[in-house]
Amino acid sequence: MKRSLMSDLWHKAFRSGNALYLFIAINILVFIGINLLSLISVLGITAMPLSGYALSWLHLPAPVMEWVYKPWTAVTYMFTQEGLFHLLFNMLWLFWLGMIFLDFLKKRQFVFVYLAGGLVGAALFLLVYNLVPVFRAAAPGTAMIGSSASVSAIVFSAATLLPDYTIRMLFFGNVRLKYLALAFLVIDVLAIAGLNAGGSIAHIGGALFGFIYIKQLQSGHDWSRILGRSSKKRRLRVIRNEVTPQEEPLVPNQEVIDRILDKISQSGYDSLTKAEKETLFKASKQGQNEY
Repeated sequence: MKRSLMSDLWHKAFRSGNALYLFIAINILVFIGINLLSLISVLGITAMPLSGYALSWLHLPAPVMEWVYKPWTAVTYMFTQEGLFHLLFNMLWLFWLGMIFLDFLKKRQFVFVYLAGGLVGAALFLLVYNLVPVFRAAAPGTAMIGSSASVSAIVFSAATLLPDYTIRMLFFGNVRLKYLALAFLVIDVLAIAGLNAGGSIAHIGGALFGFIYIKQLQSGHDWSRILGRSSKKRRLRVIRNEVTPQEEPLVPNQEVIDRILDKISQSGYDSLTKAEKETLFKASKQGQNEY
């Protein structure tokens, strides 16, 4: 029986096991909820500022003494957007770079980088707004929402692992991930002097975490193991067609794939030989993604 569009979206977000779709869905649902509450107030159904009340329990307050009474906001803020374009840009970058991330790393690693990157961004935001005098004066009444720190962690993780991986961008053509990440960093550093200084500081925290995480992973230290080991050794599975003894297999065996993925984790995608890249490309086309 053919499923409806809504049931298909629900399945992808909450039943498929794909962490990327799940996190995008959570961000969208929180956005819809906040704006529905705002609509109720605008229509005069109630005089209470419902959306503002809800945001007060979700956003990350800058004064640390306010945050200690709402410690969960260090997590909830990274799934909360109020403006449409804020949501749209964050989710597009999360989708594009998240797909690349999951092509080479595990679901567990994606979840860890998103959450830990957001937490590091929150920690840097709190430190700066409570220790640096020029920001400390503005801390009362300042709060932060948005998944940008987490998205920055995903972007910089992908760019550090695959610096020469090329994506095609409108108006810019083919751009390597290392240059894209560098542009993000320069913009955020310059934006500290602007109106969204707190957001830019959090972005830098997430970016720094993404870079360090991959460097540690390449050194053999996978911090994501704190979330538990995956039930399967690798994200990539290979499906082989039946062949006769005289025929060559269409795709390499799992041992070859594991060896190539280990090399990527240790030295990055650019360290692969042309033959290894072709082997991985063939396997990714023939195989199935484990989400």
